[in-house]
Amino acid sequence: MDNSTGPAIAATRATAVDDPTRYDSLSIALHWATATLVLLQFALAETWDFFPEAVQNVMIIGHMSFGFLLAAVITLRILWRLLPSHKAFVSDQGLLEHAAKALHYALYVLITVEVVLGFFTRWTDNHALSFFGLLIPSPFGAFSEATGGVVDEIHDLNAWLIIILAGGHALAALGHHYLLKDDVLRRMLPWRGI
Repeated sequence: MDNSTGPAIAATRATAVDDPTRYDSLSIALHWATATLVLLQFALAETWDFFPEAVQNVMIIGHMSFGFLLAAVITLRILWRLLPSHKAFVSDQGLLEHAAKALHYALYVLITVEVVLGFFTRWTDNHALSFFGLLIPSPFGAFSEATGGVVDEIHDLNAWLIIILAGGHALAALGHHYLLKDDVLRRMLPWRGI
């Protein structure tokens, strides 16, 4: 194989109808669905204690239900990324490129772990999960209060880590756009502006 065409082929893994300067539509949709769900989940969990019990219960059910949607979106996103039709951009930014990839992989892992921890948080608190009112009991039986507390704490810490890394990811995208003046941010925008 001619080495000069290898990176070019890898860099343009996209269908012919895609804009070569942007990610494919499914990647863009999954990216923004992930971002929206992560922010929504975090906002619900951090604010439900400020509301009356009836509202709090609705927010908790919403948090669990959106957790199932996040599980589906992150699974789809990982599977799509593994397919050869997924577009990848090759960059010559060296260390920055490696750091960006490491951050993406870390976010995939942490979000996946967070979803699993979310299921276990509910079950180790000896409550059923709820998917928009459909109850899903624990398949593992009862847990001690101490176990539930540990799982809750790990779930909370992991959520904060995701938010911090996602914030760094967003700042890096803005830095690319406003400081480096490149197309990194534009590739993932759902619209063609800026």
